[in-house]
Amino acid sequence: MKKMLTLALSLVAAAGATASAQTITGAGASFPNPLYSKMFAEYKKQTGVSVNYQSVGSGAGQKQIINRTVDFGASDNPMTNDMMKPAPAALLHVPTAIGAVVPAFNVPGVTSMKLTGETLAGIYLGSIKKWNDPKIVALNPGVKLPGLPITPVRRSDSSGTTYVFTDYLSSVNPTFKSRVGRGNSVKWPVGSAAKGNDGVAGAVKSTPGSIGYVELAYAKQNRLPFAQLKNKAGNWITADNGPASAAAAGVVIPSDTRVSIVNSGNAQAWPIASFTYVIFYKEQKYGNRTQAQAKNLKNLLWWMTHDGQKFNEGLDYAKLPAGVMPKVEKVIKSMTYGGQAI
Repeated sequence: MKKMLTLALSLVAAAGATASAQTITGAGASFPNPLYSKMFAEYKKQTGVSVNYQSVGSGAGQKQIINRTVDFGASDNPMTNDMMKPAPAALLHVPTAIGAVVPAFNVPGVTSMKLTGETLAGIYLGSIKKWNDPKIVALNPGVKLPGLPITPVRRSDSSGTTYVFTDYLSSVNPTFKSRVGRGNSVKWPVGSAAKGNDGVAGAVKSTPGSIGYVELAYAKQNRLPFAQLKNKAGNWITADNGPASAAAAGVVIPSDTRVSIVNSGNAQAWPIASFTYVIFYKEQKYGNRTQAQAKNLKNLLWWMTHDGQKFNEGLDYAKLPAGVMPKVEKVIKSMTYGGQAI
């Protein structure tokens, strides 16, 4: 009887380990969530491996990977060396897509608009308060802009999209850089807050006179108009996959892939673009992790950056540039389990 009980418990434990190996957990950025939802559904169809991804914001994703409560974190901004200091071991970054952050607006009677980095900074600093402000009117001849108060909408959670947006505004406006700066969470002088890209998009959609920064996919899903921007080269650009991809053209990508591509000098680049990253541990043997779990994570990362790229453009994200791929592959191949290559 005792032998039978022991055998039964062993079988239960083995089944639990197999189930654990067949489920990968991740948390973080809402920016790529439309893409990841599609990717992970397709990955399960092809492999039987489930990916449980929680779209909780880049800051939360960074915290959860540091605490090792997920297999991977996701963030639109790469973690700095200081941000990674609390991690108990070395963290790696792999980009999975390039996305555009757009200023989506809700101005009654207005379906198209041009803005510059300077006017966007003025709106979020609170110095430009109405839609018929002379600075906005001068950029939009022939457009009837109402004297409606501007309601800037920003993120309430720790957000990679916020980092990308504030990175851009800090790059083009010294006053914004000194008063607000760049970060996942900053002290905004004005505006209302909403959680996640979906929350900001929803707030803009329901608030006449509002403007908010969201990933392109969220603006399109909610049928929100978004402004054209003048890029560093002086050209008016409409956000799309091509201009987002152009933001990375000519940028030197370091071996660890951590880089900012905002305010690109490329003539066709969308100025508020970013890679979005998956973050994970180089050494995968920690806690109760099995080698099967480590191998499954490596396989997922390889698939996302190779076969999975075919889903990017249809969901309004740019594919990884060919020049980035050798560095992406080298990072993934560097993963170890017990000091040995996986």
